[in-house]
Amino acid sequence: MTPPPLFSPIALRALTLDSRIVVAPMCQYSAHEGVAGTWHRIHVPNLAMSGAGLVFLEATAVRADGRISVGCLGLYDDAQERALAEVLSLARAHGQAKLGIQLAHAGRKGSCDLGWKGGAQLPLDGGGWPTVAPSANTFNASDRMPSALDERGLTELKRAFAAAAERAVRLGFDVVELHCAHGYLLHEFLSPITNQRADDYGGTLANRMRFPLEVFEAMRTAMPADGPLGVRISATDWVEGGWDIEQSVALASELKARGCDFIDVSSGGLSPAQQLAPKPGFQVPFAARIKREARIPTVAVGLITDPLHANHIVAEGEADFVALARGMLWNPRWGWHAAEKLGMKVKAPPQVLRGSSTLMM
Repeated sequence: MTPPPLFSPIALRALTLDSRIVVAPMCQYSAHEGVAGTWHRIHVPNLAMSGAGLVFLEATAVRADGRISVGCLGLYDDAQERALAEVLSLARAHGQAKLGIQLAHAGRKGSCDLGWKGGAQLPLDGGGWPTVAPSANTFNASDRMPSALDERGLTELKRAFAAAAERAVRLGFDVVELHCAHGYLLHEFLSPITNQRADDYGGTLANRMRFPLEVFEAMRTAMPADGPLGVRISATDWVEGGWDIEQSVALASELKARGCDFIDVSSGGLSPAQQLAPKPGFQVPFAARIKREARIPTVAVGLITDPLHANHIVAEGEADFVALARGMLWNPRWGWHAAEKLGMKVKAPPQVLRGSSTLMM
């Protein structure tokens, strides 16, 4: 029997995924000094049993000042690497999904409290840290002014991203994703709203793309030739005069030329002035356009929770993958339920097989 499109296999370089279902990166605010703890040893293996083909860990900082919050993961020292090795060992022992990591730097949106405590920026004498950005401007008027990165700072950041990619490879992650979305550092370089530089890294589209592309190249060099490397972008700022879908297509084309394997297409997050009306599938047209015009595989995201809708997106060629975030948090067996609804059998641990007559080893 031919599987429904959502459950058809797909290759990324040497990796083959069993389905097009992806668990998107989601902040968990549960690390200590960037080190994964008990929550991660429960959470990640649980999602690895979700029926997804690929599970991304949350945005993981490449430096201490790159964390979004005091509870965010890091991959910039040996203790963090050892802790993630334990998490991955558990996920591989009990789950079926391939595992990915999203490497990131928060830029001016860093140094924040935990999400469920409001997520406001913390003062320097209250657990916070100095932030950096392309230019000296803030996300919220009440935030501390970030330091604009100089040439030395840019070089050090590229090295940090490459070093984190090397750690990810050493840990055996199946996929690595570079975070260039949601108003964090590399998105800040891309958008003319936040990038006010007058040097080779600001002004024109080519200049604003320069640093994110250099970071990508450094990571691509640090990874094996057969290792999949993708990029998450915000396709639009939802602000007039900001980053938009036309620029996103241009960026995707440049990334493809440098060995990018997929574009994970989200939107927004750069400015509190954004104007958007979220609804199921509202970002899918962005993924479809980038896939069509840049000729690169894409991941569609954004309030996609109905298996029939997800299957339709893949079947119609609007995107190659469908990623779920909040839907997977609320229903971490979404992939099994989607298989039932689409008449498909999926792999699952033997301990759960009594739960449904449609599941098999």
